[in-house]
Amino acid sequence: MGVRVVIAEDEAIIRLDLKEILEEEGYEVVGETGRGDEAVELVRRLRPDLAILDVKMPGKDGLEAARDISSERLAAVLILTAFSQRNLIEDARDAGALAYLVKPFQKAELVPALEVALARHAEIRALEDENRSLAEQLETRRYLDRAKGKLMDEHGMKEAEAFSFIRSSAMRQRVNLRTAAEQVLDGSLVPDGGED
Repeated sequence: MGVRVVIAEDEAIIRLDLKEILEEEGYEVVGETGRGDEAVELVRRLRPDLAILDVKMPGKDGLEAARDISSERLAAVLILTAFSQRNLIEDARDAGALAYLVKPFQKAELVPALEVALARHAEIRALEDENRSLAEQLETRRYLDRAKGKLMDEHGMKEAEAFSFIRSSAMRQRVNLRTAAEQVLDGSLVPDGGED
């Protein structure tokens, strides 16, 4: 399946050109609109890989729509505009646009801009996933350290023994280390087979 795109451009002729170019290049246009508010709804409903948003649209401008789409990490965003002032480019970046294209654009400029937006979006998602994974590992580590401390204090175990007990209990119950550590902390898992 190809890259799925939603186009939000209030000028019908430009929207039609965009759709034609994208389809020629193997992209799948799954939705199109001339309004910014409808663009956000289309992206939420259709879950495309990429949203191409014109800056000036009725209902909600492209920057507001980009902000909504980016804050929810719904799709990569490419901003399309007739203006290239520095402050507008900065506003687009701050709104979460990952690429920016000035009209009138050439076909040769569109595809690289799309690919940049898609690649940046993929990088951001990968970093968020990695951060989430690291946060979960850190949280597991905290539970593990507290559970080992409890076993050492209340059952006279050495740290290695406490860890070994938690690990073997987790394996025996087919649960993760954090769950076993939580059981030690809430008293439902104790050494000497004294599980409740």
